[in-house]
Amino acid sequence: MPVTSANAHAIRGAIARLNNPDCSRFASQIRHTGGCRQPIHLRGKVEHWDKATGTLLHRYSTHLEPDGVLRVPCKTRRASRCPACAETYRADTYHLIRAGLIGGKGVPDTVTAHPCLFVTLTAPSFGPVHTRRQHNRSVLPCHPRRDAETCPHGRVLSCTLDTGPRMTASASRCAPDCYDYTGSVLFNAVAPLLWKRFADALRRHLAKLGRLTLRDMRDQLVVSFAKVAEYQRRGVVHLHAVIRIDGPAGPISPPPAWATLDLLGQAVEHAASVVTAKVPAYDGQPERVLRWGTQLDARPIILSGELTDQAVAGYVAKYATKAAECVGTIDRRIVPGEDLAALPVRDHARRLIAECLRLGSFVELAELRLIHWAHMLGFRGHFSTRSRRYSTTLGDIRADRQNHARGEDITTGRLPLLDEDTVLVISDWEYAGKGYSPGDALVAALTASSSAHVGGVA
Repeated sequence: MPVTSANAHAIRGAIARLNNPDCSRFASQIRHTGGCRQPIHLRGKVEHWDKATGTLLHRYSTHLEPDGVLRVPCKTRRASRCPACAETYRADTYHLIRAGLIGGKGVPDTVTAHPCLFVTLTAPSFGPVHTRRQHNRSVLPCHPRRDAETCPHGRVLSCTLDTGPRMTASASRCAPDCYDYTGSVLFNAVAPLLWKRFADALRRHLAKLGRLTLRDMRDQLVVSFAKVAEYQRRGVVHLHAVIRIDGPAGPISPPPAWATLDLLGQAVEHAASVVTAKVPAYDGQPERVLRWGTQLDARPIILSGELTDQAVAGYVAKYATKAAECVGTIDRRIVPGEDLAALPVRDHARRLIAECLRLGSFVELAELRLIHWAHMLGFRGHFSTRSRRYSTTLGDIRADRQNHARGEDITTGRLPLLDEDTVLVISDWEYAGKGYSPGDALVAALTASSSAHVGGVA
């Protein structure tokens, strides 16, 4: 590889850092961030004072740290931005989901007896897309048609493309000119509203099946859920949800005997089929009604077999760290006036982004904020959400991890053991930047690699 001015500058910076007396402390900070790619730089101090005597018991300041800052993990959930922090988020989500299926972290193991389904809500069709088909382990052509019709744009509606593993997602739609880019973008924009209406309709239908009013049903059961959004290669989102029936006190109480798994399945099918979301008329176009696709998957979660608690938790946690990168888009917001032709995205994603920007210019669609969420192809909802009583929270999981780390620091003497009731803690922090210089990035990669190698040998 030829040496360029850019990597020569990085090498000089790395050599300077390695020869710096505080390099060992710099490496220690990197290890404590878990190998974060873009750590946050903090400048400040923490002081512990005795409330009774006014004596300073302990002080930490970043004044003596490398570059005068403390580097902490960015804690992003996006694997495309920071794999290390995203892996932590994935693991936390995995334990959160699994605790709601088998118990643990404050959830009793009796929750396994509660009716529970793994539900996938799909998007409707917006045009023919490439499909991977197999027969006797042989890959078949995508959409072969002997007497295929011709679309209004002159394209023959037949596809003999080999949809093997090497086929890229750049050709996700068979007929680009016939694909409904407008519908795809608008569906992504209203998907959060469709989910809310689905959850409301699910509760109402459960009450109807139990011959109760919605208010009376709350005294007998609650519906708990945890969901995640997944982008399909065609650029629309599907929602995967764990939906569970609990007693009125949540997972610690059993649901009534009449609230069975079959009853939950009926309510899910009904709710998915009836809810709609309307997009107002704009630019001479009529009002549009959007709904879930006809492909609904609702399966019980079992402790052994194909759809186990581990499989479901792993599946949800996997997609909690992803965004729209599988479609070939970027993971940052589009700057106003940016040249779309220069973006490093696939053609299909570029056309979806352009449609977001076009539709976002209409006043009637301003509430959808399509320009703001063009890089997400119109989707503006939270990727991973849960109901209040599903299980523990990510905040509680992180607090447990922090308390464990603090206990280790006290045990090893890095922190003093202080009585919290008699100590006043004063903190003063300010943001001082993020990420690494090119030279520091090389040292950080080397440190993270050597730490992983030592951990693997151990």
